[in-house]
Amino acid sequence: MNSKKIIPPLGNIDSGGLVEKLESNMSKPAMSLEDLHLTETAPPPKSKSLQRQESDENVRLSALATSHSSISCLEQEYPTLESIPSTASPISFTPICQQFWKAGNYDEGLASKSILQNATGYLHIHPKFLHSNATSHKWVFGAIAELLDNAVDEIQQGATLVTLDKITNPKDGNPALLIQDDGGGMDPDSMRRCLSFGFSNKESKFAIGQYGNGFKTSTMRLGADAIVFTCSTKERKLTQSVGLLSYTFLMQSGHDRIVVPMIDYEFDELSGTWKTLNMEQHFENNISLLLRWSPYTTEAELLSQLDAVGSHGTRIIIFNLWCNDDGHMELDFDSDPEDILVCGYKTEMEKSCPRMLESSQHLANRLQYSLRAYLSILYLRIPNEFSMLLRGKVIEYHNIANDLKYPEFILYRPHSRGNSEVVLLLDDKSYPA
Repeated sequence: MNSKKIIPPLGNIDSGGLVEKLESNMSKPAMSLEDLHLTETAPPPKSKSLQRQESDENVRLSALATSHSSISCLEQEYPTLESIPSTASPISFTPICQQFWKAGNYDEGLASKSILQNATGYLHIHPKFLHSNATSHKWVFGAIAELLDNAVDEIQQGATLVTLDKITNPKDGNPALLIQDDGGGMDPDSMRRCLSFGFSNKESKFAIGQYGNGFKTSTMRLGADAIVFTCSTKERKLTQSVGLLSYTFLMQSGHDRIVVPMIDYEFDELSGTWKTLNMEQHFENNISLLLRWSPYTTEAELLSQLDAVGSHGTRIIIFNLWCNDDGHMELDFDSDPEDILVCGYKTEMEKSCPRMLESSQHLANRLQYSLRAYLSILYLRIPNEFSMLLRGKVIEYHNIANDLKYPEFILYRPHSRGNSEVVLLLDDKSYPA
């Protein structure tokens, strides 16, 4: 089958408006996934129980040597792959620095080459941009909130649950962060817009505004690599896609621009099998890269993650998690089995001010280092049928307006809203004597 290839545009961030959100210590725009209109259809069979139409297995590993020139996300109507050259140095096994704020040290030579432009008018963005772009999130929990916004936006597509948990990277045994929702998922084109950088002068109502920069900044702020599994039933087509956004792969392979290995499947109701939507060589190259640079070493392991998603939804696994300046992993999964903490923050706070020891368990202080506390106040209003599950335990929402000691209500009529009335709830600072 013909492959679907695009260089998607860098969309504007869509703030949505589904929920009112409260954030701590930083302000950031919400980012929503593209509206995926679900139709009434039976869930697809498990991929484990069906035979996928595949090429010769022996070709896959041998394809790695030529894969660097055939993994960009390009659209059918856009220039061919060969018209956008990409150079790659021989693969280097020198590990990248695992401390986030030191991992982006630039060589002066690379700084001038961070953005290149070819004859067709396309911008080539150097992989170093993935790191520098992620520095917009100073606080690691802010990056997690960015990804949660996507799941919350999927409520209008029927999402009822988002799960955050620690999993183990099967390749090296290190912790990885899992974020999964049961929303509408993404079809292959939406997946490419989510994962890719770039723009096109092609006029289309989908050319801008569907995806912002948030997915790239948030995943790359949490870890060096992220793999995305998504299943969709858009337009009565059952599709599955896997994509890898990997800073490690790009830097160790010596690429001079950001490229994203991705494979797509579509369920064929006539044959009862999953068919690839990519041309054979394109599929072979990309599956080889996915198996080499992702946590999974076999295609069966890779496809089992799609089974975990179900008929619709998105599963994000962020691995090679960053460390802080002290060399410790930023996310602490060990201190509390029901929470994810910012490593060392609580200890530093108590040392700097011993009197804070008693009040360190107050919500206003815990949200600085406890993800469970932060998520409890992240959204002011959220539908009752939607739940956030952190490490197997449901988040209990907390309305911080109830914590105001001296509340005061002010009624006013904004000019921009005609005669509608808005109530402000404030904490009156005129405390009684």
